[in-house]
Amino acid sequence: MNVTIRFFAVFGELLGKSMTIKIGEGTSVFRAINTIAKKNEKGYAAIFDESEQLREFVIIMRNGRRLSHTDAMSTLLTEGDEIAVFPPVAGG
Repeated sequence: MNVTIRFFAVFGELLGKSMTIKIGEGTSVFRAINTIAKKNEKGYAAIFDESEQLREFVIIMRNGRRLSHTDAMSTLLTEGDEIAVFPPVAGG
């Protein structure tokens, strides 16, 4: 099945802004992000810590709804899902 993953700001600069990937059934949001991030060492280090856990500040959304990091580990992707990965949002 196909899902779209979008990385924003610095994550997009390191990993690419948007891509549609083919995944197997039973793939979690966490696993999909982890697999893509491993393709770039700096991108991986920006999103994941030394324990291979999502960094505290990383924001993940699935189809426009925010997921906790715990939910990202257990939420399975379905055909056509869109995942968005954001760094902390700051403004002035």
